[in-house]
Amino acid sequence: MRQNLSDDEKAAYIDAELCLMNAPAQLFDWAENRWDELVYGHVVQSNFIHNVGQFLPWHRLYMRAHEYLLQTECGYTGAQPYWEEALDVDNLTASVVFDPDSGFGTAGTNGSCVSDGPFTQLELHITQYTNYANYCLTRETNTDIFQGATLDNIAECTNTTTYDEAYDCFQQNPHTAGHGGVGGTMLDVVASPSDPLFFLHHTNLDRLWWTWQLNNLTYRLTDMGGRNIPTDSYLAQNNFTYPGPELLDYDGDSANVTTLNHTLWMVGLIANATVGDVMDLRGDLICAEYV
Repeated sequence: MRQNLSDDEKAAYIDAELCLMNAPAQLFDWAENRWDELVYGHVVQSNFIHNVGQFLPWHRLYMRAHEYLLQTECGYTGAQPYWEEALDVDNLTASVVFDPDSGFGTAGTNGSCVSDGPFTQLELHITQYTNYANYCLTRETNTDIFQGATLDNIAECTNTTTYDEAYDCFQQNPHTAGHGGVGGTMLDVVASPSDPLFFLHHTNLDRLWWTWQLNNLTYRLTDMGGRNIPTDSYLAQNNFTYPGPELLDYDGDSANVTTLNHTLWMVGLIANATVGDVMDLRGDLICAEYV
């Protein structure tokens, strides 16, 4: 997985994203394209994959699902890139990711529709409440929130000693920084994958988790914990319902503690896997290396 892409490599990646946005749906009759189905995979279980132990493992596998679709359905020959957000904390809006010619379009202000770049007037369909909406991609940058991506904040997370401490720190600091810093669609905890920047952001978050794992790899390949069901206050804050049996009956855990046996549901995009299957980034399932 590479950060410093040439203009040709950037174009190939963005072209593959546009391919998914125009490819016919394969899983659901209501979906208008493959992008809808990809976003739905996150939306349908947002009350089960945030503020819980599977947060980092689930999103690691979701990044692989996205990469796999690009490669197998859209002819993309590269790997999933990441946005090293710590490099942009001093000048967020000048980041190369917002370049209208070789990036994802300008940062945007006041929640207006993205009006330049490859995702101009991108039509989105899925929200927390419906699969039939018709709205545009928006961004509204916030440099204060983006300060959560500083090297000092990352170091605080990297220096934690247990998974419980690490995932909570990563979720609160660099994770929140990317979503809140970009704003707009990315600030929607449910439908944030509608913005293609989501995948660069979460791949970077996964890179940070892998860096933490590498600091004590033998132990941290099996260090897992955290709740399976978010706290009542988190559910209420996001207007989430309590996870139903369609999620809880297959999660693989006998109690409200995440284990390596926990099943990560990919909604048919790719095969499900367990937390244990994705713990080693270099293993057969993910088979990646950050450079």
